[in-house]
Amino acid sequence: MSETEHPARVVFMTDEAGNILTWNAACAALFGLDATRILGRTVTTLFSPAGRDAWSVGWAALMRNRDAHRDAEVRVDLDCAGRAVAAVLVLAPQLDRDGSLLGWAVAVATDGDRDASEITRVARTPLSSIVHMFPGTFYVVDREGRLVLWNRNFERVTELTPDELAVTRVPQMLELPQRPTWADAMRRVFEDGGEFSFELDYVSRSGRTTALLLSGARVDVDGNDYLFGMGINIDVRRAREQQLRLRERALHAASNGILITRCEGRRNLIEYVNPAFERITGYAAGDVLGRDPRLMGAPGMDAAERGALREAIVAHHSAHVVMRNLRKNGELYWTDLSITPVHDEHGVVTHYIGVLLDVTATKLRTAHLEHEVNHDPLTGLANRNLLWDRLEQALHLAQRQNALVATVLIDLDKFKLINDTYGHEAGDVVLKVVARRLQASVRDSDTVARMSGDEFVLILANQPSLRFTLRMVERLRQSFVIPVSFNGREIPVGASVGVALYPHDGATAAELVRSADLAMYHGKANGRNDVHFFSSDMKSSNEAKQRIEVALREALDNDEMFLLYQPRMAVATGKVSGFEALLRWRHPEQGVLAPARFLSEAEESGTIVQIGQQVLDHACAFAASLRDQGHGDVPVTVNVSYREYTQPGFLDGLAERLARWQLAPHSLQLDLRIDELIRNPALGRELAEQLRGLGVDVSVDGFGAGLCDLGYLQQLSASQVKLAHGTVHALADGGAAVAKSLIDIGHNLDMEVVGEAVETEPQAAFLKSHGCDQVQGTWFSQPLEEEEARKLLREHQPA
Repeated sequence: MSETEHPARVVFMTDEAGNILTWNAACAALFGLDATRILGRTVTTLFSPAGRDAWSVGWAALMRNRDAHRDAEVRVDLDCAGRAVAAVLVLAPQLDRDGSLLGWAVAVATDGDRDASEITRVARTPLSSIVHMFPGTFYVVDREGRLVLWNRNFERVTELTPDELAVTRVPQMLELPQRPTWADAMRRVFEDGGEFSFELDYVSRSGRTTALLLSGARVDVDGNDYLFGMGINIDVRRAREQQLRLRERALHAASNGILITRCEGRRNLIEYVNPAFERITGYAAGDVLGRDPRLMGAPGMDAAERGALREAIVAHHSAHVVMRNLRKNGELYWTDLSITPVHDEHGVVTHYIGVLLDVTATKLRTAHLEHEVNHDPLTGLANRNLLWDRLEQALHLAQRQNALVATVLIDLDKFKLINDTYGHEAGDVVLKVVARRLQASVRDSDTVARMSGDEFVLILANQPSLRFTLRMVERLRQSFVIPVSFNGREIPVGASVGVALYPHDGATAAELVRSADLAMYHGKANGRNDVHFFSSDMKSSNEAKQRIEVALREALDNDEMFLLYQPRMAVATGKVSGFEALLRWRHPEQGVLAPARFLSEAEESGTIVQIGQQVLDHACAFAASLRDQGHGDVPVTVNVSYREYTQPGFLDGLAERLARWQLAPHSLQLDLRIDELIRNPALGRELAEQLRGLGVDVSVDGFGAGLCDLGYLQQLSASQVKLAHGTVHALADGGAAVAKSLIDIGHNLDMEVVGEAVETEPQAAFLKSHGCDQVQGTWFSQPLEEEEARKLLREHQPA
């Protein structure tokens, strides 16, 4: 053995101050000192003079961070029997059961020792210092099934404390059906020396289930056998597997035929077909797997459709065709086929998904039925279905011939006034006359369609030039100059016209109709009975706002605004203490819209005033119905904006409505936002005083959402304040103290406190336990229509 080569495991122990407590044979061989000469002496006895200086620096740093209880390394020069040897000391803290520091275990690695190589030094890293970095759970179990070592992920999954884990055997942590599996794994490890790997659904203390992939093997540690194991969370993998199984079942259960082909250059070989495909085509899966789908084609038929399909496949595009195929028994049938390319992670098309539907019955219908399906029954014009088909055909032809296609959208001006003034019969006559005039103004190759109501769309196909299109559009406009005669009376007819051109204003049918629609609305906003061609600046936000304003005014004219009523619950009794009126817009195209979609534009344009008047009318009618039902003590709250209550005559209109509906003043409650009241404090105080004079209660909304002058709030003498939505939603994120303070402030100001937007049981429980008087939100009830709200009172709050 050379002077720097010594046995491995040169390890000794020191106390907390650095005095040597143990000394093994490897230490005696390295330093030339036996235990009787070194025990009790300070560790600095082992160092050269230069080594003592390095130790002092390392020891000082160690003492500064002693509470961290982490392993440390110090590089020093040792005095090995008079020879200076460079070495690294690895100090591992030794702790008692309470975690207090007892001393240090010191491992010596000399630079000349083979075991001090980088690989060996890494291998000597204490297991306890790295187990917490493992991505899954790590555990060491003895033969009795007791845990010897584990990481923090193990504690998180089991939801057990270190003290509990130290006295718990693994089988006790498992569900009864799982224990035999674990016992078999233990037998394989300790008796057979094998490994194990199995999946387990672990149920923690709180009842949370975690899917784990457990694995383990036997490890010999100083002559004792232990089971070293890992547990990987496979919840995500399980979810993906479940999703894949669900998709596979969905494909099998689909009523449409589905096939999947693999792209191999010009070949697309079938990899999968579902049962519906087998039923429709008559081919079993074994007949077609690995073959090209063209085997089902009907020779000599539908060449254009098959060509379009081939072009789409070569270009890696989606395609939709209706064509004839042959079943396995030779029977001819019609197929509606859609194909969609599937891209891999690099964007390369690897497969196609085909969805086919047997439309033979539809194709065999009579021409009369087809006409009914594709034409408007009143005017005989093409309807939406035929419009889109004709427009797609026109665009396809224009693309080949490099020609223009004009899409013209015509909306009759004040058509509702015609119906209201002359009757719906007159309106029908006007629509039919306009349809005939439009057809007379275009070529046979063009299409005139009735889009909906009083809206028409024209497809002017194969336009040779813009000048030609202008002449046709002017001829269309002139067709509206002559009034329509009805029962001896002449009805003037005007129209707003929007024009979009392919390919300048859109590449698809939907884009062109949308552009023409935008141009038409631009014309309505700037004066009716005119023609406007689409331009890109029409997409600006200013034009969008004008369109929304027009739509809002039409919504008021058509009575598209309506109210839902969200009940409030009195916390003390659990009964309904009131309803808040919530505005909705039943948009004719976009469905039901919430206020966030349109109120800001309504405020800006001023239409909020007319909307607010309708809301008050509906709310008063609802309050009167509650009174007639015997619930006159259940008030209806209406949100009123700053722009509404600053209008002249606002209070007079409110008093008039109370008198008209014979309502007690407390039947109505006005909800005013605190941030809007503060905009004009004097006006806010005057309004609150006048409302008190009428007997109408004031509710202050948005309490806690921003700055609030409590003195000013007290001057308003409101009957209640509503906690801001954000305050309630922040309860679970450290906002409990703020919410409690706001409730206390509201009570100190002699106001009831309402918790809004209460969506969960914990939110409701917190508000109830801290004295909140009323709550509202989806936890208690969704917003209800009038009859549902009255039914709620009848069932849960008899008069």
